[in-house]
Amino acid sequence: MKLTVLIHCPDQTGIIHAVTHFLLQKGGNVIYLDQHVDKEAVVFFMRLEVEFPTDFSKPDFELEFTHKLAKPYAMQWSAHFEEVRPRMAIFVSKYHHCLYDLLSRYRSQELQVEIPFIISNHADLQYVAQKFEIPFHHIPVSKDTRDIAEEKQLKLLTDHQIDFIVLARYMQIVSDKLITHYPNKIINIHHSFLPAFAGAKPYHAAFERGVKIIGATSHYVTEELDAGPIIEQDVSPVSHVHSIKDFIAKGRDLEKIVLSRAVQLHVARKTMVYNNKTVIFT
Repeated sequence: MKLTVLIHCPDQTGIIHAVTHFLLQKGGNVIYLDQHVDKEAVVFFMRLEVEFPTDFSKPDFELEFTHKLAKPYAMQWSAHFEEVRPRMAIFVSKYHHCLYDLLSRYRSQELQVEIPFIISNHADLQYVAQKFEIPFHHIPVSKDTRDIAEEKQLKLLTDHQIDFIVLARYMQIVSDKLITHYPNKIINIHHSFLPAFAGAKPYHAAFERGVKIIGATSHYVTEELDAGPIIEQDVSPVSHVHSIKDFIAKGRDLEKIVLSRAVQLHVARKTMVYNNKTVIFT
């Protein structure tokens, strides 16, 4: 069985040796190791993939790792079995391009997750969920019903033991309460190359400025709107020959690709968040 271990702690000498030596003593075989030092913050980051015998005990491993390594080195760390697929909920409104892309990758086994349900504030895309045989929950959101809707969402998320959420063009602001329940576990796609041209009509604004590229940004959701740690970005060249319709078409292609990459990175445990930035391991 394979275990992915993520670590960050104050930088100091001997961390890699201490961790790999401990893993060897526990019968582990390190098959991947990558590390990074943020020299300004003096913080060490490391990601390891380790193969263990089938009789490996994760609770015993976690207890001993905490005692022998995490406490002495002041580590923040986590360990994840490759065999355990994270449970992902999708929130969506009326745009279907990102939803179709995620569900197609899920059905083809490219996206190694479980999707217990889809939540939407509109009923328009229920037919998509039915095509992929995934439960669909229509929870309308208005100024008067926002608190009630949020409680319904949280109950579904809790009852189904959801690990993380993907906002696949969900056109509602996520509340602080939901963010608190899922810190750095809500992934959004923004239809712009943040921080430029944020707002309701980014493609129109970009068109009016005569830009030469358009982009999309996927990030973790925080209390500050569209200012969370960035996971993935991409751009597409444009010129004076392209219309606003062309901008929108190119933008939607970018959105689904960038969102998919961000989700894949999160699922593979290749993202680490620190000080509202991400360290992305490849």
